[in-house]
Amino acid sequence: MAQKFPVTISTTLTLLDQFQATLATPTTSAPQDAGADVDANSNNALPLLANSAASLKAQVTKLSLLAITSPFTHSAVTTVLRACNETVLPSLVTAALLVTPAEYTKAFHSEVLVLVRTTLTEFATLVKSVKEIAGHKDAAKTADPKKKEEDLTQTAKNAVTVAVGRVWDACDEVCEVANKGVVGFVMRRVEQWRDLVKDAVEELEEWDPEGDDDFFDDLMGEEKEDLSDDEGDEEDENAALQEQKKSTLRFLKPVAQVYPVIVTNRLKNAGDLPLCAPGGVAKLESLMIHLQNVPEQVDEVVGALYESNWVKAAEHLKKIQKHATQAVNSVAAPWSVGGGARDDSTGSSDKFTVWSKTWSKVMEEVSKSIDAVAGSD
Repeated sequence: MAQKFPVTISTTLTLLDQFQATLATPTTSAPQDAGADVDANSNNALPLLANSAASLKAQVTKLSLLAITSPFTHSAVTTVLRACNETVLPSLVTAALLVTPAEYTKAFHSEVLVLVRTTLTEFATLVKSVKEIAGHKDAAKTADPKKKEEDLTQTAKNAVTVAVGRVWDACDEVCEVANKGVVGFVMRRVEQWRDLVKDAVEELEEWDPEGDDDFFDDLMGEEKEDLSDDEGDEEDENAALQEQKKSTLRFLKPVAQVYPVIVTNRLKNAGDLPLCAPGGVAKLESLMIHLQNVPEQVDEVVGALYESNWVKAAEHLKKIQKHATQAVNSVAAPWSVGGGARDDSTGSSDKFTVWSKTWSKVMEEVSKSIDAVAGSD
């Protein structure tokens, strides 16, 4: 069995390289000639992904104990590696490939690929450490066959422990994303973007345009007296900035509300319904694209206000309105009817549908002040 060890561990490393290459250029859709079997496998992709990651974690635990415990048992290590080569790793990679953009959204597809590739990378690091340990043990035995095998140094044990911990963490992340599913993944992203918008709004609320002038006044010192003729203009400018800040906050408040309302009414407790609904995946794609764009535009607005560039700020506010409106409209109708798209002809609605109409009216109203102030500039 000891003779099989070098071949087995080399096979493991070769497979890991091949799997990395496969995941680096995955197919974006399932083969057309596979028929119903592909659909069935795709539906089982996430359970397979979670189970494979859990299995790898269990095998890694065995491998680490065998690696750091003397004597080094080649046969036992070979058995663990063979299990990884023949079942665990192929299952993990197969599951990742079954998570296609068309059925699980592009963002979720990319997330799974990144997490699985990270897992393979960390596992490869551990396997290389085990190979190195085996090499040292074999070399020592060859040099003096009668000498008792020495225990690993604490440094070597720590290196294995760290490598194992990194594989565990990677496996846990794969399990988490698989168990939460696409909707759970989307919900987490939406909550992250919500926090970004919330932070930007709070930053803007704390900003005092006149505070900047006080800072520069302190720097200027006595020269301030020579600029007294400009004080009237500065007061007018500060008043305008205060009004622009007020208008911006009034505009952003209903935009910020979109995130928690969508999470509560369209994502939380939705299960796999969005994926099963007609056009559901496309609606999730659209929802993420537009909600992700909002915090980016909010940052642009805040930066423009700091620069006293109200025209630029207003332009980005309009983009925010467009993205937020499209996000709300994409999931206006219940998932069970029309795949989350607004369909007034069916009369399908719930409290979120009603809220979305009220929200649209509010946005139209608060945007008037933006247009008015921008026009005066």
